[in-house]
Amino acid sequence: MTRTGEEIHGTGGLLDREGLPDWLAPVDRAARTVAPEQLSRFLPPADGAGRQSAVLILFGEGPRGPELLLMERSGSLRSHAGQPSFPGGALDPEDGDPAEGGLLRAALREAREETGLDPAGVQLFGVLPRLYIPVSRFVVTPVLGWWREPSAVGVVDPAETARVFTVPVADLTDPRNRATSVHPSGHEGPAFLVESALVWGFTAGVIDRILHFAGWERPWDRSKQVPLDWRS
Repeated sequence: MTRTGEEIHGTGGLLDREGLPDWLAPVDRAARTVAPEQLSRFLPPADGAGRQSAVLILFGEGPRGPELLLMERSGSLRSHAGQPSFPGGALDPEDGDPAEGGLLRAALREAREETGLDPAGVQLFGVLPRLYIPVSRFVVTPVLGWWREPSAVGVVDPAETARVFTVPVADLTDPRNRATSVHPSGHEGPAFLVESALVWGFTAGVIDRILHFAGWERPWDRSKQVPLDWRS
């Protein structure tokens, strides 16, 4: 059964699928059909607990073709310090009702605050099912965007962001850049070694599933392991 963003999250009429580049069609299709349990085993608590938040998964087109915008969190933060991630954060009152597009506005606002992105150049075209990050108790709505009119990006506040960068999708699908991260707790998950960064955890898990359901995934060696620091 097709699942639209309106049905899943309430998007307040902020989604626009017109005029997307052809290469984004598989991502758009996956966003409308994928089920929560196909993305992660960590799903929002049934009792509604958890802090509502959103991340912006922004696809652009760079010198080497399709790319994703990522950032590296400051090493001084209490939560997820030093990790590469999508721009995003918690829902604020100014974002409005989450059932009326508040989470989409939160994704754009956080991206602007963290990377200097101009939201006017972003076309939001889809949302993925809400997921859960147990360590921080965030209920996360992944918001999909097309960087229709690219703007300059960079570190806005060094206390929050250490680096802002883009990663070609070709590098993410390259089997040589893929590995399995192994946490000291024993948890294993997908990882990407790109742009002098190790992308793992929630962000890597979402990227892994997008590549898979968009049909972009290439066979890779899952036995190649990257151990994580105990502080991760």
